[in-house]
Amino acid sequence: MSIVYHNYMIDYKDILKRIGLNFRGERIKQGWSQEKFAEYANVHTNYIGKIERGEQNLTIKKIVNLANILQVPLEEIFNFKTLLR
Repeated sequence: MSIVYHNYMIDYKDILKRIGLNFRGERIKQGWSQEKFAEYANVHTNYIGKIERGEQNLTIKKIVNLANILQVPLEEIFNFKTLLR
């Protein structure tokens, strides 16, 4: 499934990768390990790794929860200025 964005196609996998990279960047800014983030989020460390690699499909509820745990605005997580190709 792809969406049209500014007259070109973007694969949902690109979006997941970008979200994952944004979560990774924010986690690192906090100085947190994946283990610490996973503990705060009450999830397994493997789950955090899958998110950060763009391998985990996320619900809006989970994205909001993780952003709140990191105390970052959703705008930072949904920053798609540089989409992967």
